[in-house]
Amino acid sequence: MTESDVVAGSEALSTEIAALVVGVRARQPRAIGRAISLIEDRRHSRGQLIGELYSHIGRARVIGITGPPGAGKSTLVDRLTRRLREDDETVGILAVDPTSPFSGGAILGDRIRMQNLYTDPGVFIRSMATRGAMGGVTPATHDAVDVLDAAGFDWVLVETVGVGQDEVDIVRSVETVLLVTVPGLGDDIQAIKAGIMEIADVFVINKADRDGVERTYRDLQMMVSMDEGTARRPQILKAVAVRNEGIEEILSAVRDHRRWLRESGELAGRRRRHLRLRVENILKEHVLAMAEESGGLESALERGLNALSDPYAVADSVIRGVLRRHAPSAQRAETEE
Repeated sequence: MTESDVVAGSEALSTEIAALVVGVRARQPRAIGRAISLIEDRRHSRGQLIGELYSHIGRARVIGITGPPGAGKSTLVDRLTRRLREDDETVGILAVDPTSPFSGGAILGDRIRMQNLYTDPGVFIRSMATRGAMGGVTPATHDAVDVLDAAGFDWVLVETVGVGQDEVDIVRSVETVLLVTVPGLGDDIQAIKAGIMEIADVFVINKADRDGVERTYRDLQMMVSMDEGTARRPQILKAVAVRNEGIEEILSAVRDHRRWLRESGELAGRRRRHLRLRVENILKEHVLAMAEESGGLESALERGLNALSDPYAVADSVIRGVLRRHAPSAQRAETEE
């Protein structure tokens, strides 16, 4: 490949990103879908895409909906979206689903469960596969939220995969976390307290027409009252989403929480923590990619096995190798700037 080919490829890439940015800002579904696909494929140009969109983010209300399987999260997202559309507010939905072992894509996609919303021009729905990620969301979720925010959606709803108590990663992507549970969990509430229970900003007891709802309510109240370390105690609400019961109260609680975030200064604090976590993840990804591309990781592993080196010594060796190889080029780039 000649130098002119490299330049031409770079220009083509910039043109592609520029077209995507224009399409996303115009809230064109095809452009938004292509942008999220680029992010999910972990293409190198995703950094350029987010860089171009980043000055346009920060307006959307980003809400996470998490909880155990069968709690009715998808139904709740559907009903919340319908209510918001009555007020002519636009909604972007990211539904994180399990990964198909055959195609690598999302299975049981929420496009099927929310198919009546799919034709609404004020709603965009995207199912995202976990691709082996733990924590209830995919690594691409954070960037996809930025895309929907930059597209001008008033609300971005992120529904987690529903895997259980390890879904704490949702708090890294959103401003407000709705934890959806159902009556009948009993002592299980205490069993999972150390996981997702501690990240909730609003508790929603869905399917509140079932037996045991009052006990679940009391259990949650007791748990919340015992947690003295939080600046604001989460609200506990009852709902029957399939019958639209409790939807207004949930939206009111979300708005109240957003207002508190702004007035208390916690919104800026959360955004700072979100940024730090994302930067840390990007750094880890970049260092690992540089080590693998140069072959330094494999050679360090071989040397470590032969010399019976401990994992920390092997990791230090990889980092030193990456720094030696990339420091000169980084210095040249800084000089050129």
